[in-house]
Amino acid sequence: MKSSILLFAVVSSMVCFAQQTPPLKTPDAPLQTLGSQQGANAATPYDRKLPEGPAPRTADGKPDLSGNWAPNAIRENVDLIGTGVAVPMLPWAQKVYDEHKGSLSKDDPEARCLPPGVPRMSTTPYPWTIVQTPKLIVIVYEGGAHIWRKVFMDGRGHDPNVADTWLGDSIGHWDGDTLVVETVGQNDKTWIDEAGIPHSTEMKVTERIRRTDLGHLEIEHTIDDPKTFSKPWKFTTHPTLLNGELIEYICQENNRDVDHLLGK
Repeated sequence: MKSSILLFAVVSSMVCFAQQTPPLKTPDAPLQTLGSQQGANAATPYDRKLPEGPAPRTADGKPDLSGNWAPNAIRENVDLIGTGVAVPMLPWAQKVYDEHKGSLSKDDPEARCLPPGVPRMSTTPYPWTIVQTPKLIVIVYEGGAHIWRKVFMDGRGHDPNVADTWLGDSIGHWDGDTLVVETVGQNDKTWIDEAGIPHSTEMKVTERIRRTDLGHLEIEHTIDDPKTFSKPWKFTTHPTLLNGELIEYICQENNRDVDHLLGK
């Protein structure tokens, strides 16, 4: 197994045990506990029966996406193509991708505590919180440089002066019960997955987010970047409600992993 993939597997397993785990109570489900097991056999926030019932709604009738969510997308984070996703890279992008794979992803920006960018923010193996209001949705990420996104829901267009930033400029609207978020203006420093899929500053990412029931989200990501890919392509993830709260995570502090990412 490649060292970079092994590293992510270890990190993701550690994350499962890192969350604070107070009991979860919802209006439509009984109190959830972690059980009576102790030590290595104790349940984790990801190892439990999810609450059942319909998706909650806000006062204006929209699905309420608020809550703490586990991404459940480590395989997509590590190797999207390996999961069966067809990624139609142009020749220059394929060359860069092959170089990243050939060096065992030693230059992965996320391994150096840089923000993963969109769409990788949804697959990085750390939970995140959605705070939903009618005019603004905020997503706070535990990992991925402990950063946040603001999704503007007030009908504005993209900022015409948007600069190339790590997470770009996100605006959203409702399409029935689906939240549609369009993000532009990202820099080209991030990778779409750990294997090293590149992109340009022209990339547009469209996320279609649905709360399918009380305990599940579905996020369809469409990547449109004519400078990098011959046509748009997509992949879907299925986050689940987290039994716990986000904790403080400072990647930049005492980061010793970088010295060991030697590749070949």
